[in-house]
Amino acid sequence: MGRLGYERYCTEVVAEAARFADTVREADPARRVPTCPDWTLQQLTAHIGQAHRWVATIVDRRSTEPVHLPDIADLAMPGSGADRAGWLLDGAHALSAALREAGEDTRVWTWAVEQHTGFWARRMVHETVVHRVDAELATGGGNEIAPDLAADGVSEWLDILSLPTVPPDAPDLMDLLREGPTLHFHATDGDLGAAGEWMVGGGPSGVVWEHGHGKGDVALRGPAADLLLVLARRLPVEESRAQVLGDATLLSRWLQHTSF
Repeated sequence: MGRLGYERYCTEVVAEAARFADTVREADPARRVPTCPDWTLQQLTAHIGQAHRWVATIVDRRSTEPVHLPDIADLAMPGSGADRAGWLLDGAHALSAALREAGEDTRVWTWAVEQHTGFWARRMVHETVVHRVDAELATGGGNEIAPDLAADGVSEWLDILSLPTVPPDAPDLMDLLREGPTLHFHATDGDLGAAGEWMVGGGPSGVVWEHGHGKGDVALRGPAADLLLVLARRLPVEESRAQVLGDATLLSRWLQHTSF
């Protein structure tokens, strides 16, 4: 349930990149990004522009093996603000075009279980959304996200946490999951229905989740955009519009151990 559809992802990756480009066009590239403290705006912009080109190359080549960055064209970001913004948007357009041309089910390499273009369409949208918000937070802009897009972002993040490759690299998370916690995330936006509720738990095998309403040890309730930004560690709970009900310590531990 809940995926937005391939064409929507192909459209949104360009729309989100355009917002990102508008944010950084006149901004100081040396400005630090508070939510990515090791990065400047220049580094953040380069990361997204290069990620778009990397995935576009994988899709264009129908590659079933990883593509190495030195093999990708146009990776160098221009120096001026307007040129940087244009470079960023060009990469998003190239990615969207490559995805549309390939179609949703074309087999390509990914770092996940799903080995097809549909994975990359969804992943690149949410990568761009969250880093667009990073840029906006760094420059004093807004951080709005469409409710259905944000809700899909929550689901996608939980899908990533559920990957079998995650637990070996996250021993603290596995220790927490062995305690058998249950968490309920509830988006309060209208019209999301069951796609706006998540019951999350787990055990020795890792994170398990499903859409639905239920009572957890802790609940996080608020607009879908705030839920996504809290879960992605972009917005402290106390600065969000979300409400914590139940075991707040459990939520804090969850956030601490899912920050990779």
